[in-house]
Amino acid sequence: MYKINEIFHSLQGEGFHTGTPSVFVRFSGCNLHCVFCDTDHQEGTMMTVEEIVDAINRYPDAPMVVLTGGEPSLFVDDSFVDSIKQQTGKRIAMETNGTHSLPSGLDWITLSPKFGFKGAEAATCIVTCCDELKVVYCGQDLSKYDHIQAQYRFLQPCYCEDAEQCQSNIKACVDAVMAHPCWRLSLQTHRILGIR
Repeated sequence: MYKINEIFHSLQGEGFHTGTPSVFVRFSGCNLHCVFCDTDHQEGTMMTVEEIVDAINRYPDAPMVVLTGGEPSLFVDDSFVDSIKQQTGKRIAMETNGTHSLPSGLDWITLSPKFGFKGAEAATCIVTCCDELKVVYCGQDLSKYDHIQAQYRFLQPCYCEDAEQCQSNIKACVDAVMAHPCWRLSLQTHRILGIR
C-alpha cells in the first residue's frame, strides 16, 4: 500500500519535459521539510499498485507518468516501477531530492537537491547522476552542484507568496543563467497558466 496525495492528468510544467501531457502520481511523505514545499503530507489515500495503475490508465493518451511528492524514492522500488510500466505502457519519470537510492527501470530522473534550504538539512543528497538537474534558485553558490552529472541543468526561481521576493528570485535566477550558460532557465509554467 502506498499513501498517495493525488493522481492527476496535466502538462509537465517544469524542466526538460515542459508542456508534455503526463499523469502525476504525487506521494505523501518526505524526509525533508522545505519551506516552499507545495505538498500537504498529512493528506493522502492508501492505494494498492493495482488501484494506482487503474487511476493512471484513465488517461490512455498521456505518454508519461511522473512520480513526484513528497519524496517518491522513499516508497517506490523496482517492482513498483516494473508494474506501472508493464500495466500502463508509459514512460516513467521520477522527481527526487536525491537523498535516497533510486529504483531501476526509470526512464527519466529529475534531481532537485535542496542544499542550503531551511528544513532540508535532515538528509544529504546521495544521487550524483541524473537526466536533468533542476535547482530551486535563491542565489546559492552553483559550484556545489558541479559534482552532479546531468545531461541538462536547469535553474528555477524559488516561488514564494511575497510578490517582491518572488520578483527578486526571478531576477537573481535570470542573472545566474546569463552568467553561467551551462544552466538553462526553468519556469513553473503551470503556475503561469493557472493549471495543476
